[in-house]
Amino acid sequence: MAKPTTENITLPDFPVTIVRELDGHFIHDDISLKEMVTHTDKGLILYFYPKDDTPGCTTQGVEFTDRLNEFDELGYDIIGVSRDSVESHEKFIAKHNLHIALISDSDEKLCQYFDVIKEKNMYGKLTLGLVRSAFVFDTEGKLTHAQRNLRAQGYTERLLEILTA
Repeated sequence: MAKPTTENITLPDFPVTIVRELDGHFIHDDISLKEMVTHTDKGLILYFYPKDDTPGCTTQGVEFTDRLNEFDELGYDIIGVSRDSVESHEKFIAKHNLHIALISDSDEKLCQYFDVIKEKNMYGKLTLGLVRSAFVFDTEGKLTHAQRNLRAQGYTERLLEILTA
């Protein structure tokens, strides 16, 4: 599978595992993001974050949850993606009362497709890590905005400004 460039990214047509909470129960759906967008009248904000329950990732998830109504009014669903397991996502959602869906990409298929795993320097040691990124797609699944190397805090505000400009 060829990796798309930022200019030609489309939503993939392979299944991903989405975790969400509904009325105190967790639901796991294996669906194609491309299919999901074409069966709704909403666009999609897909954001990638390194790890559940870490300070920056928690800040970002909580900010998206707090501003969920504003994104909904603009016509967007929000889904976070990390390499964490379904079980980790369930704990993360419950602990922080997140109202957004999360994708468990433990096999890194989606991360590789979006080319968000890069070499990072952590305390002088080079490692491969997930680069915090966001991709916005319209209701037809076309990319309208992409940003990599995001700062977690305040990103939802910055994204709302972009989407309402």
